[in-house]
Amino acid sequence: MATLGLHILFESGRQLLAKTQPERDPMKERWMIGIMISVTVVKFVRMLYCRRFENEIVRAYAQDHFFDVITNAIGLVTAVLAIKFYWWLDPTGAIIIALYTISNWSRTVMENVWSLIGRTAPQEYLAKLTYLIWNHDKEIKHIDTVRAYTFGCNYFVEADIVLPEEMPLGQANNIGESLQEKIEQLPQVERAFVHVDFETTHKPEHKPKAS
Repeated sequence: MATLGLHILFESGRQLLAKTQPERDPMKERWMIGIMISVTVVKFVRMLYCRRFENEIVRAYAQDHFFDVITNAIGLVTAVLAIKFYWWLDPTGAIIIALYTISNWSRTVMENVWSLIGRTAPQEYLAKLTYLIWNHDKEIKHIDTVRAYTFGCNYFVEADIVLPEEMPLGQANNIGESLQEKIEQLPQVERAFVHVDFETTHKPEHKPKAS
C-alpha cells in the first residue's frame, strides 16, 4: 500500500507540473460520483458493524474499512470540486490520499513487526503472571523463570516451577497441567508451557551441543 501511495504521489505531481487536465464527460462524472458514494456508504456500514466485535482480526477489518472511507471521501470531494471549480484540486486530493496511505500503512507495518518478532512482555504483565503462578498451589516452592513473548496479538508464556523432590509424579503432573490451563485462560495468552522440576541448580534453557 505504501508503494502504491508513492506511485500515486509521483503521478499526481507529474500531472500538476504538466498541467494535465482530465477529460470532461458528464455521463462518466455522474457514474463516478454515484459509484464512489455507494462504495463509501457500504464501507462505512461495514466499519460500524466490525467495530462491534472484540476479535482482533475483525477489528483489523474495521480499520481497513475506515481507511477506505477516508480515502474515498477525500477522493470524491476533490474530484467534485475539480469538476466544478479548479482542475488541479483532483491531483492535489490524490497527493493527500497518497500521503495518508503511506503514513497509515507504514505505521501498521511497524506495529505488526513488533508483534511478530517475539518481543518480551512488559514487566507489569510478567509480574501478574508470577503472582498467578505463585498462588496456584501451596506445594510450589520456587519459581525459576517466567517468560512471555509476543505471538501476533497474544503471548506465548513459559514458566519453570519447583516442586518437592519427594512428590509423586502424578501429583506433580496435575499441578503443572492445571497451572498451564489456568494461564491459557488469560485473555492475552495464546499458549502456555509449564516445566516442573525439583531443584534450581540446572540451567532453564537447554541448548544443543556445538558440533
